[in-house]
Formats: sequence, structure tokens, C-alpha cells
Amino acid sequence: MRIVIATAVYHPMINGVAVFAHNLAMGLVSRGNEVVVICPSRTGKNYVLMEDGVEVHYLRSVQVKVYPDQIHDVPDKKTFLGVKLPTLYRHGFRVSVFPAIEVRKILDDFLPDVVHVQVSDPIGLSVVSYARKNGIPVVTTEHNQPEVLTEPLRVPKLVKKPVDALLSAYFVNRQSKSDFVTMPTKKAIYKLLEGKDIKVPVAAVSNGVDLSAFRPGKVSSTFYKKYGVPSGRPVVLYVGRVDPEKNVGLVIEAFKLTLAKVPSAVLLIVGDGVDKARLMGLVEEDSLLKKSVIFAGRVVPPDLYEMYRLGSVFATASEIETQGIVLVEAAASGLPLIAVDKGAVSEICVNGENGFLCEPGDVAGIAEAMVRVLSDDSLRKKYSQRSVEIATEHDFEKTLDKFLNIYRRVIKMKKAEESPRE
Repeated sequence: MRIVIATAVYHPMINGVAVFAHNLAMGLVSRGNEVVVICPSRTGKNYVLMEDGVEVHYLRSVQVKVYPDQIHDVPDKKTFLGVKLPTLYRHGFRVSVFPAIEVRKILDDFLPDVVHVQVSDPIGLSVVSYARKNGIPVVTTEHNQPEVLTEPLRVPKLVKKPVDALLSAYFVNRQSKSDFVTMPTKKAIYKLLEGKDIKVPVAAVSNGVDLSAFRPGKVSSTFYKKYGVPSGRPVVLYVGRVDPEKNVGLVIEAFKLTLAKVPSAVLLIVGDGVDKARLMGLVEEDSLLKKSVIFAGRVVPPDLYEMYRLGSVFATASEIETQGIVLVEAAASGLPLIAVDKGAVSEICVNGENGFLCEPGDVAGIAEAMVRVLSDDSLRKKYSQRSVEIATEHDFEKTLDKFLNIYRRVIKMKKAEESPRE
């Protein structure tokens, strides 16, 4: 098949949508398909690259300096007269504002059998508009819930509920213009579509992970030394963006309570983001945390695979996950999971089976979960084995199979609609 993937973010950016779009594109090519990815340029100018057999079209873009690009390091905030100033990022997030002409030329030349849209940005909307006018089937994956957008923007509580309701209505309206809709989990589907009527087929398809890469295993002493992690000590691991909406600060607070009962524990934070400098400052000021918290920064494969294997338990306090690829990666690596019962994480972190689900914001509960896992070898082993079993349901090869079947289905449906009726 000839497949177009439209996305607002793409490799080497590090977030769930970018990682999924990149994995999907490479996986589809490995199965013998021709794939074009359309995304915003990283330089502002349009250009085309062949990356891992995928033809990637980078469209003209403008920089949004109030949010980082998740590729370059996030700088510390500047101060003026002792007051921290809002950060304007040299390498800001990029958006293609008016991509319709570029999109039309790409699709005219490529003549896709199906398009798969990841985000409702101008590129995604332009691709859908073109496809509908030209009888090309559209598959949409909804990665976001309204709060995923409103939480980082710090929308005031008074207006958050109506804003979330408007965004939810917009998401559903966008999906209704597709031929098939997927979301990573059943819970995400239920939450977004609850009480709403949508006449388009909807299915839960996991983002999936490469189980050949993310798997349990031992780590060499050299790797411990490379990242300054002391060997022989239990490690509480967090991997992901270090942004306010991810609530990494709550994990640090819980870890401080954990140290009272497991003083040898280490908290390893892997990732970068707008909240990293603040959190590093808080840790630096605390003599207890300073000795036991390590900020490893952004880590990419193959080192990322080893990072998971360093962990004794994976912990997150994020409340905005539609699935959480890092949770699947951690489970596949054999880690017990600690998360909060919000969003769709309960399909990966099953309370009492492979970890603990805590109440949102419950620092004491998260700390208690950490202590229980780190203090009980048999429990940790039991949860580790169950994590690996749960992760097998999220094998990326199964994800590819499902999407290829969906593509074939919508192509067949579209042809049936176009064939003359007798």
C-alpha cells in the first residue's frame, strides 16, 4: 500500500505522538509498504529526506518560542532583579501554519491509497480535506484528551471545565470526518466519546513497543558508571518529559518519604523539560535528596533500553496519559509499575497484579507503594513477571497487524462506496 502519515511532531522529537508516528512509519516500510510522512520542518524551510526507508516531507514552519522542541536541551530560566522571567526558547516548537498548497502537491505526486492522521494541526486538517475531496480513505488516531492540552497551558480552574468540553466536542467532530478512528486504549475511547454519538468505526489499538528492544536483562558496570548510578542500590525510575503536567515533583516528594524506610534507594529521572531546572534546584537544596536523586537528562536508544533495566520499579504521577508509552516500555522491561488512577494507565498498570494504582496527588500513597515494592523481593519478582506478560499484548508487531487490517478495510469500504449501484 501507499500510505501517508500526517503528524505535528516527528522523530527525533521525544513525546508519545512523535515516537509512535516514527515507529509506525518504519514498521510499515519493513512490511513492504511505501510510506510518506508529512510534518513541520525543523528549520523553517521545506525539504525532503529519506529516513530509514521513509520519505519524510518537512513543510514550511514557524517557531513557537513558548514551548521547547523536545530535541535540544531546555535552558535554565533567566532572572532579572531576582525575578525569574518567562522562558523564550531558542529552539521552540514548530508549526506549519498554511500547509494546504504543499500538502496538495505531495499527495498529487504520491497518490496514496490511505492517509493516517495523528494530530488536528493544520497539516492534519489539510490532509483530511484533500483526502475527502479525492475519495481517499482517512484513518485518524486520537492521542489526546482535552486535559492533555489544557493542563500544560494552566487554564484557570473556573474556565477549565467548559474549555475541556469544547475541546472534547471538537475532537469528536474531527473524528466524525474520518473513515476509521483509533485510540490507544478502551478507557481513552470511553472517556472521550461518553454520551456522544459518532457513526464512524472506533477501535482501541495500542501504540505498542518493540519487545525485542525493551526486555528484561542485566546492565554492565560500565553503564552504571556512564550515568553516575551507584550499583547495588534499588532504583526508582522515571522516564519521560519533565514538564509540570507530568507531576514529576510528586514522585520526588514521595521518594523523600520512601528514603525514611529504604535509605539506600536511588531516584533516577530520565528526560528533559520545562520543569527540570526547578526540580533540580529543589533537590539541590535538600541534603537528603541531593545524595539520592539523579537527573540523567534526555536519553535515546540504545542507551534507553539499558536505562529501563537499571530500574527496580517504575513510578509516575502523571494524570494525562491516554496510554503512556513509557509505562508499556517499563512493563516490557520487567519493571513493577506505580502510577495514579487517572487517564487510561490502568490498562497497563493493573493494581495488585503488576504494581499499584494510587489516588491522584496522593504522595503518601505513592511512597507506600515504593516502599512495598522495594522492601519485598518476592512481590517485586511477581509484579515483574506479570508486567512482562501484560506487555506482550502491546507488541508493536501486533499493532502493525491491526493497522494494516484497518487500512485494507477502509480502502475496501471506499471502493464499495464508489462502485456503481445496480
